[in-house]
Amino acid sequence: MKLIIAEKPDQGSTLASIFKHKKQNGFIEIFPNDLFPKGAYVTWAIGHICQLVSPEKYQPGWKKWSLDNLPMIPEHFEYEVTKDKAKQFSVVKKLVSNSAVSEIIHAGDAGREGELIIRNILRLTNCRKPMKRLWISSLTANAIREGFKKLLDEKETKSLYYEAYTRACADWVVGMNASRLYSLLLQKKGFSDVFSVGRVQTPTLALIVKRELEIENFKAEPFWEVQAQFLINGKKYSGKWQNDGETRVKTKELAEKIAAFCREKPAEVSEVISERKEFLPPLLYNLSALQAEANKRFKFSPKKTLDVMQKLYQKGNVSYPRSDSRYVTKEEAIAFPEILNKLSNIKDYAVFFPLPIASITDNKRYVNEKKVTDHYAIIPTEQIPNLDRLDPDERKIYDLVVTSLIAAHYNKAIAEYTTITTLVDGRAAFVSKGKVQIDDGWRKVLNQKEHDEDPALPLLTKGEQGQTVKVDVKESQTQPPKRYTEGQLITLMKTAGKHIDDKELEKILTRTEGLGTEATRAGIITMLKDRMYIEVRKNVVYATAKAKILVEAIGHEILASPEMTAKWEQKLKEISEGTASAKQFMEQTKKMVYHLISSSVDQSANWAFSKEVSENFTPGKKNTRKKAVTKLGPCKKCDGFVIDKGGFYGCSNYKNNQCNFTISKIILGKNITQKNIKLLLTEGKTDLIEGFTNKEKTFNARLFLDEKEKRVRLLFEEATLK
Repeated sequence: MKLIIAEKPDQGSTLASIFKHKKQNGFIEIFPNDLFPKGAYVTWAIGHICQLVSPEKYQPGWKKWSLDNLPMIPEHFEYEVTKDKAKQFSVVKKLVSNSAVSEIIHAGDAGREGELIIRNILRLTNCRKPMKRLWISSLTANAIREGFKKLLDEKETKSLYYEAYTRACADWVVGMNASRLYSLLLQKKGFSDVFSVGRVQTPTLALIVKRELEIENFKAEPFWEVQAQFLINGKKYSGKWQNDGETRVKTKELAEKIAAFCREKPAEVSEVISERKEFLPPLLYNLSALQAEANKRFKFSPKKTLDVMQKLYQKGNVSYPRSDSRYVTKEEAIAFPEILNKLSNIKDYAVFFPLPIASITDNKRYVNEKKVTDHYAIIPTEQIPNLDRLDPDERKIYDLVVTSLIAAHYNKAIAEYTTITTLVDGRAAFVSKGKVQIDDGWRKVLNQKEHDEDPALPLLTKGEQGQTVKVDVKESQTQPPKRYTEGQLITLMKTAGKHIDDKELEKILTRTEGLGTEATRAGIITMLKDRMYIEVRKNVVYATAKAKILVEAIGHEILASPEMTAKWEQKLKEISEGTASAKQFMEQTKKMVYHLISSSVDQSANWAFSKEVSENFTPGKKNTRKKAVTKLGPCKKCDGFVIDKGGFYGCSNYKNNQCNFTISKIILGKNITQKNIKLLLTEGKTDLIEGFTNKEKTFNARLFLDEKEKRVRLLFEEATLK
């Protein structure tokens, strides 16, 4: 009789569901059948049923947090059963010891962690029975049956266990020692809190803090742009003044001079450049790409996306979710027509059929066996669900997976980009950019629109002449870099923190090296939240004061280096491939910890933290910086003061006494700055504001405060019509 050990209870139930069976307490009995003539038992772990023991289990003295006890490095690492999962462990142990069981079938998730979970259980039960490995990428009835027919020899996946075990031990050594080290050293500086430090979480946190500091230290600089409207042979369009490719002007005076020179001057089309661009459909999803897309579209956290995917996987509707590949083998591609045919009968997807491309079996953009790692890309299985029975979140994620496969069977999207250069009075050059979509191609399926789409331009030819009908000067200011979203953070972790801009983040999801793995990145972000290093508000990631203190203390140590952590990930991957030594990796980790302790103790004498960060730090709290409220001036209806409330300026006392004194941010098409609001409230009137628009006329005026009616009015004595 065989004993099948799954990773989770619902997985065990699914594996048993294709056979006649009877549920027992903690396991399922499968009756004799063609695959198991003597029958079988199915039991399960409950995720990580075993854990590495705590420091004091190795040496009682290690229980005390003291610099004198560091480093703590066990000679041999030991696992123990997690207390709250002991009952299920005893069920598994009893079945393993059952004399009727002649062979074990390891049925953990087909990946590194699944390998570790089941083998650790067998180690703790002292199992010596022969073992086979079930390795499948979906939980459909067909996949389960075929998997049991083609069981692997356990030696074929054992190197994955070595990688997972080495990773767990290395993370224990780094985490236990570094967390105590920095907690104790920072305690001496007055920060009484536990500072958790980790091989992956800390360099990830360093990237977040780096962006936070870039934003805080950013100094906005004003610039001006000159925009003109042209009328050439009855065709209207607009353009920006440019010089050597630069449209920004550093002074208002120069911008006004350019505008004055161009007004009502003749204009001529000096150059028309059209370029046709073709865009291939996106690759199929791996987990990181799916998490990034779900975050972008639905604001799902990476953990939520993984949890939803796991549910769909358990139902047999999608393939293995923790895949790091965006490709499939020919074997999977051959099954696509059957899957797509079933999808074509669903109302939501029928509109996309018939497909422009019947098969992608020979398309190396998607079908490339060399680029498939442990698992192929995330795809829908032949087990199509009733969409009405999926909950809203499951339906959204399932739709992403389905439409990515359908889009792969569509043609390129084609667009024509046009750049027109217009010369005003033969001297001032203005550039206009436009786009015409020639063929939507795969965009019909994914409905992806490019950001900042350029408007369509009229058909113009070089040499056409006309007039400059309007010229405006637009004032703007440079913007700080944006904080990361959770989706961008997943992508950033994947790139190991190399210097890339936000647009580039969207282009590099095909790579597999980086901080953590597909399976662990969501957990790392969740850990950073739980340990109060980051706060996520409206899908934007903020670093807390606690995070800034830790990262500043660590400085440029290896522990904060994304590049070094990425190299560790690569070395661990080589262990799983059998090309690197686990023992050598652990020796290097131990040396790093020794260096970290000695250097950090020496450097801690010179640690100095800014007053602002120190004041914002509260043990056990999120320690996020409170947004400063700028008082713009006294309220004219009560004793409160006027503040910026986002969409308008209003009284700070609204919550206390419902004071309804407000001033609009936009008056007659003009943005009213905080500077002018301050002048209005303190001196009764603003500076001269240029560019008010009313009934197709543009004029300049001041704003003044009518004290009697408590209203803002226009002051025209200095107004000038254009």
